[in-house]
Amino acid sequence: MPATKPDWRREGRDWPNREASRFVRAGGFLWHVQVMGSGPTLLLLHGAGAATHSYRDLAPLLAQNFTVICPDLPGHGFTETPPSGGLSLPGMVRALDALLTVLEASPYAAVAHSAGAAVALRLRLQGRIGAGGVVALNGALRPFPGAAAHIFPTLAKLLVLNPLAVKMFAWRAGMPGAVAKLIEGTGSYIDPVGLKAYSALFATTGHVAGALGMMSSWDLQPLLADLHRLPAPLTLIVGEKDLAVPPDVADEVKAKVPHACKIALPGLGHLAHEEAPGQIAALVREALLRDSPISNIAAPLKASPPSIPNARVRTGS
Repeated sequence: MPATKPDWRREGRDWPNREASRFVRAGGFLWHVQVMGSGPTLLLLHGAGAATHSYRDLAPLLAQNFTVICPDLPGHGFTETPPSGGLSLPGMVRALDALLTVLEASPYAAVAHSAGAAVALRLRLQGRIGAGGVVALNGALRPFPGAAAHIFPTLAKLLVLNPLAVKMFAWRAGMPGAVAKLIEGTGSYIDPVGLKAYSALFATTGHVAGALGMMSSWDLQPLLADLHRLPAPLTLIVGEKDLAVPPDVADEVKAKVPHACKIALPGLGHLAHEEAPGQIAALVREALLRDSPISNIAAPLKASPPSIPNARVRTGS
């Protein structure tokens, strides 16, 4: 029995920022994309297991200054699952390149969370992201260590190939409190709107299979080998309570990309952009103002909220 994708008429009925949603065919399959705002184009990419709802509060804030393009990644949310190989990092990069071509979009910069940061960095290396560079939110940029490098992707492959296992995960996710515990396990506490959206997605076998398929296909080594070629700027925003991606991953990236700027946020976890969207919006604006002359930005940025006093910033090596 084929996996069931989230249904726009059912799970999408009260989807966050639904009025900004559109469906676009690109790369051979149908995408769900949210577009809002005006000004320079800013690409927002979510992480594995999430969808556009992850930016439900951050996207409208950034849309005050930018044209925000926020897609559900292939196999996630309301975007269809691509053909074989499409959930790998190279496959997702190719698919996003096709989507941007259809949208006639040339992003000035990208904001990307968790595994989405790897996609954004590869797009930047290929010249698909412009001079504004990349802002990585708790970027998942470290391969599994040791034996886990082989065990976890293999386990994910076994799960995604076993319809019963995927169905069981979706069933358990539908149990009261299950998704809240899963989110809390990342070090974050989010609002009921976010929990409802995650619950709706995790209860569908298609979304679960897409997330597991992405995990089973992920190979970061080629990207990490190329990071020394990454053009500036790169901003690494790190929630110090992140239990999903160790905060010291950002230090490893800085060792490979000395021009990167690291900003540490005490008290926030893996979903920092969902916990504190106002703080993250301010930091994104500040990063783009700091690293790029205003003359390079098509529309003037509006005044940012005050800097976050407890954020710790590191630049250089």
